[in-house]
Amino acid sequence: MSTEILGTIIIFLFTMMLAYPLGKYMAKVFNGEKTLTDFMNPLERLIFRISGINPKESMNWKQFLKAMLTINMLWLVYAFFMLLFQDKLPLNPDGNPGQTPDLAFNTAISFLVNCNLQHYSGESGLTYLTQLIVITFLQFVSAATGIAALVALFNGLKEKTTNNLGNFWNYLVKSTTRILLPLSIVVAAILAFNGTPTSYDGKDSIVTLQGDSVQVSRGPAAGMIAIKQLGTNGGGWFGVNSAHPLENPNYFTNAVETIAILLIPIALVFALGFYIHRRKLAKVIFAVMTFLFVIFCTINIYYETKGNPAIDKLGVAQNMGSMEGKEVRLGAAATAFWSVATTSTSNGSVNGMHDSLTPVSGGVVILDMMINALYGGVGVGLLNYFIFIIIAVFISGLMVGRTPEFMGHKVEAREVKIAALITLLSAFLIKGFTALAAYMVIHHPEIGWAVKPSAWLNNPSYHGFSEMLYEYTSSNANNGSGFEGLGDNNIFWNVSTGIVLLLGRFLPIIAPLAIMGLLANKKFIPESPGTLRTDSYTFGVMTLVIIIIITALSYLPALGLGPIAEYFSIY
Repeated sequence: MSTEILGTIIIFLFTMMLAYPLGKYMAKVFNGEKTLTDFMNPLERLIFRISGINPKESMNWKQFLKAMLTINMLWLVYAFFMLLFQDKLPLNPDGNPGQTPDLAFNTAISFLVNCNLQHYSGESGLTYLTQLIVITFLQFVSAATGIAALVALFNGLKEKTTNNLGNFWNYLVKSTTRILLPLSIVVAAILAFNGTPTSYDGKDSIVTLQGDSVQVSRGPAAGMIAIKQLGTNGGGWFGVNSAHPLENPNYFTNAVETIAILLIPIALVFALGFYIHRRKLAKVIFAVMTFLFVIFCTINIYYETKGNPAIDKLGVAQNMGSMEGKEVRLGAAATAFWSVATTSTSNGSVNGMHDSLTPVSGGVVILDMMINALYGGVGVGLLNYFIFIIIAVFISGLMVGRTPEFMGHKVEAREVKIAALITLLSAFLIKGFTALAAYMVIHHPEIGWAVKPSAWLNNPSYHGFSEMLYEYTSSNANNGSGFEGLGDNNIFWNVSTGIVLLLGRFLPIIAPLAIMGLLANKKFIPESPGTLRTDSYTFGVMTLVIIIIITALSYLPALGLGPIAEYFSIY
């Protein structure tokens, strides 16, 4: 076993060691138990007093969603106008211009929905002010929104019969002050001490070893990078994200950032078990997620360390693996592992160019985002997994001839219809918009957009199709990474992906909370010898099969036109 592969294994195991106690801690925070961060109580009380909020007020699922959607709408308007007029505001030492309306529309939505899809380059597309009080701010609150929504689901599962899913404002604030902020301070300090910039100075002039004079962008990047990883946000301070040597200076920071990507999503799975006192259920969910995650990691590491078959045909040795689009200081295995971690968690940051992945690896990361439930985005990953659970419960009930039940509540037509609609919606958004984009390229290549459709793709044929498929898959999964051969900063892509971003974020939050609200309000049915145990590994296998079948039926033809066809064309 090479040291590169051993490094990825150690990173994953260390993440597990940190995630379990963090999950226990988060369960205590939201249960109102004593924790080490109780010193934040005065700050939280001040926030609630200024805002006029009673954090102990109970909310049903409709009130919870109303509060969540209202504040998110205000954040969207705020972000849009700040980005539009950023050139008129202070803290702009490099003189960067304001964003165009369509780009500001896309950027504001992207960071609001925890996607961080970037149709601009961080150094030149934003100012220090908007990087901090728009981008970094949204990275905190969008992650906290996802956690708050998940805790509402926990409350519905915890009680036998209830209308109370908790208080959105309470969970939003505590997610920020007790979880995201303390962890971000730790990660930011590590990055700063390893060379990530923290100054407010403008570009610096340096002379390279080759004797070239270049301008290097700087800025207070460390804090933003910390929350972009911990909150599964993923937006880079610099254009090439964590492939940039200032954003990710060395192998140690690469390990820290990788752990940060996975830490909270995995910890929330354990938090489920502690919070509702069903640890076996959490272990089953974790096992299913980890099974697919490990398979995807194994595939990507194998193909990226094996090398590019097109180069093999030339008889050139590839001892370091397929290194196109990757950092030599990190290696092929670290990039392959990151590619699965970042797409499994809806993080979207990159430490190498996904556009340069081999066809199989590129297909795996697209498939990973299509599933969108392997750990998933902070909070939202488990919400997506809950949809698969409802479908699995329904089909299991049909197989044994019993009324489907989950956690003591009957799963009836309304709940199943909502789950089915959300599952179908994702496939419709991804394939429908990809088909529209492909149609524009083929039939209207010279139409007068800001960038003509014929110029969207830097790669022809199968890989060009994969670039468009990846963009909408990433948008729907609120991931944010991309195959960067696609020219996406134009009206068509900014508007169309903005629509997918909104629908892909909020409908998969609204649906599980609506299902949970309906289930929690029903009469509790005690377990009997005939009850389907959803905390068994048998049911875990059933859920795994449902995930595989639904994903294959929904997306295999699209994958066949892109990465699968590209694979066979090369081999």
